[in-house]
Amino acid sequence: MKIDILSLFPEMFDGVFSESIIKRAREKGLVEINIHNFRDYTKDPHGNVDDTPYGGGSGMVLMCQPIFDCVNSLKTTDSTVIMMTPQGISYKQGMAYDLSKKKHLIIICGHYEGFDERILSLCDMEISIGDYILTGGEIPAMVLVDSITRLLDGVIKNESSENESFNNNLLDYPVYTKPRIYEGMEVPEVLLSGDHKKIMEYRYNEQVKKTMKNRPDLQEVKHDE
Repeated sequence: MKIDILSLFPEMFDGVFSESIIKRAREKGLVEINIHNFRDYTKDPHGNVDDTPYGGGSGMVLMCQPIFDCVNSLKTTDSTVIMMTPQGISYKQGMAYDLSKKKHLIIICGHYEGFDERILSLCDMEISIGDYILTGGEIPAMVLVDSITRLLDGVIKNESSENESFNNNLLDYPVYTKPRIYEGMEVPEVLLSGDHKKIMEYRYNEQVKKTMKNRPDLQEVKHDE
């Protein structure tokens, strides 16, 4: 997979994409990630990429020209263009699976007060990572890339991603490691039994309990589908 990210602050991605699983995936050639400063594409003599909004209002708005030219220089028939914006659809694990099947993603990081609405004509999707406002789209873009990269073939073990939170609209089951007893807290006896059927039943029941306690809305979504 190839991922191109448009940002005014490309240095923000250096640490995140140079460590851990994403670093190894890049080194193995499983994903190619490129960061583009779309300020490099502006035709404004002063290097501006934003301007005041028509109709008045506070803040500055990203202009069409630099982003159009940057996206068009990268886009192919295999590209899916995504705008990171709080006005987008809420990001879910199922979307991560769908996007992990794409060949080429172009992710636009919004900034300032917003972006010229005409930029959306370039985009296939608008995505939000939650109902809150951040200073820009860089951190949401990192979230998107992390959640997608780990699902690519060969990045992590398949069984690790198959038994995770949000699969089947359930949160993950609790896990334990050594020691068996720590400060009076014991590992559940069933996990020491060696009875794989009972362990699977225990884990499923714990998933249901944790989901109903922390995220009952996930089961509501399941019933609505």
